Amino acid sequence: MQKKHSLSTGAIFFFGALGGLLFGFDTGIISGASPLIETNFSLSVAQTGFITSSVLIGSSVGALSIGPLSDKFGRKKLLILASILFLLGSGLSMVAGGFTSMVVARIVLGLAVGAASALTPAYLAELADADHRGSLGTMFQLMLTFGILMAYVSNLGFLGHNLLGVRDWRWMLGSALIPALLLFVGAILLPESPRFLVEKGKLDEAKATLHVLRKNIPDADPDKELEDIVEVSKQPKGGIKELFTFARPAVIVAVGIMFLQQLVGINSVIYFLPQVFIKAFKFPESNAIWISVFIGVVNFVCTIIAYKIMDRFDRKKILEFGSIIMAISIGILSVINFTMPVTVTAIPTIILIAIYIFGFAVSWGPIAWVLIGEIFPLNVRGIGSSIGSAANWIGNFIVSQFFLTLLASFNNNIGGPFAVFTVFAILSYFFVKYYVPETRGKSLEDIEMQMRHDHDEKES
Repeated sequence: MQKKHSLSTGAIFFFGALGGLLFGFDTGIISGASPLIETNFSLSVAQTGFITSSVLIGSSVGALSIGPLSDKFGRKKLLILASILFLLGSGLSMVAGGFTSMVVARIVLGLAVGAASALTPAYLAELADADHRGSLGTMFQLMLTFGILMAYVSNLGFLGHNLLGVRDWRWMLGSALIPALLLFVGAILLPESPRFLVEKGKLDEAKATLHVLRKNIPDADPDKELEDIVEVSKQPKGGIKELFTFARPAVIVAVGIMFLQQLVGINSVIYFLPQVFIKAFKFPESNAIWISVFIGVVNFVCTIIAYKIMDRFDRKKILEFGSIIMAISIGILSVINFTMPVTVTAIPTIILIAIYIFGFAVSWGPIAWVLIGEIFPLNVRGIGSSIGSAANWIGNFIVSQFFLTLLASFNNNIGGPFAVFTVFAILSYFFVKYYVPETRGKSLEDIEMQMRHDHDEKES
């Protein structure tokens, strides 16, 4: 039997969500390091851009491959593997000697980031009880935004400080080794998902894990929960075929929600905000970096708000609210930047981006990840989450590759790209309204059985 009493339930969820922190840290750190790497290695703009985007290659592969592996070998073992990849990628990034070695390091790091993005939401969803699954699942996004903020702080802290004769950008990238080591230690101590244990016939271990996880929840009945999990696990197994039969609506929701989470433009802000204010508003570089730190703080604080409210309101209502806030704020941003002189739009643009970040961070930021962890049937939850996560990375790639080109095509007028994002923000509202199911307060087993019931009704 596994040793499950080595960590408190709070520590279990903290370490389980650490993959989100590393996801955010390794996403945000390159924004400050890339100009320094470009100068140090005498790279072209295209080479620097490829170093930034090469992590997305690894992320797509990592996201797609981790799901089937986690369905076969378990969530815990794959979290350990992801932590090793984080350590390896961070170490290789710190000691890279040129363009090729940096690209290799970033691809390895991408494998880890992609794995964490697909694995962590499903793992947290399977550990949480129905009444707290939204807030506990939101820990992934909370850690992600904290990781981005820490990356910005690390960039500012190490900038210009070549400690021990080592270049500042190497310290920036190497600082990711600390949370990676924490994840490695935590992953060794973490329990296996009780639902995966049931799937593999290890009922005693599943029961012991559930009793530890529910010991501080007064109304919890872990024995009844185990019975429900066992009952659902007895349903006919169609393997991958389930994704194209009764689970097809879940695939559509996962892909749609994850594409739209990116196509509303969030990573244009995370990756390129300093460049936007340098190019569009002629801000000095130091001021532009401080604006990104301010937006990072807004993102993190608003995700804390999401953590507090996630289990008090329906998922759909929060998503629709976020879509409306995003569409209005960046719609106004687009209009003022097309109709007013650039000398007076900088401050309103910062305020409107902060409002947009609020709309995203309390809704689409966390709920997209919560949903892909809870809407798939147990025996394909890993691969289902992988498909959703891969869609997110593809959307991320589209935004990151074409944003600066789009900005240039509008003569560096920020209104152009954000007008495009406004269209997707409007589309996101209607996608939620007509396609996304409500999952708040339902057990994962209830969600799966409802999906099977709906499919059987359509077939009959």
